[in-house]
Amino acid sequence: MKPLLIFAAAWAAPFLSAAGDAATTAIEAGNLRQLLTVRRIYVDRLTGGDTAAQMRDILISSLAGARLFVLTEKEERADAVLRGAAEDLVFTETHTSSDGINAHMSLSNRTGTGNYGKGGAAGLGIGENESDHSAERRHEAIAAVRLVNKDGDVIWSTTQESLGARFHGASADVAEKITSQLKEDFERAGTFR
Repeated sequence: MKPLLIFAAAWAAPFLSAAGDAATTAIEAGNLRQLLTVRRIYVDRLTGGDTAAQMRDILISSLAGARLFVLTEKEERADAVLRGAAEDLVFTETHTSSDGINAHMSLSNRTGTGNYGKGGAAGLGIGENESDHSAERRHEAIAAVRLVNKDGDVIWSTTQESLGARFHGASADVAEKITSQLKEDFERAGTFR
């Protein structure tokens, strides 16, 4: 009886997996369709350290530049609320290394009596030591945000992080990545109409 159960489970697995994938795709399509109904967004205060308020302002600026939604300062007027957490850290990364080679050798030999004895001496010394210490100031930002509709359902979310970009800092880069992901998903939502 066991081989029959194993065969049945192996036979059904692809169908169950396909059903699970179809359910996930249906949920994603539903969320993306809801994203198309959003016209006005309120960006809530982000949780996190002291820099979360600054990240919120940068995110609002980035979203406003995308011109996908009307941004409002009144939560009750919004179709959806952007909530989440953000952190912008500045830290010093320290690197220390040390290399060294040393060799010493000394020989001495003296035999005889008084001031007239035999003598000898030898010596060798080689040495090289090198050490390096560097400290680099680093900057890292991360944000996890979600778009929540009036019913309290999460219809979109993303997590983005950055060590800074070529022409702007880590916080601005994270805000730009969030906005780009939202634009991309909004455009993709049009295919589920």
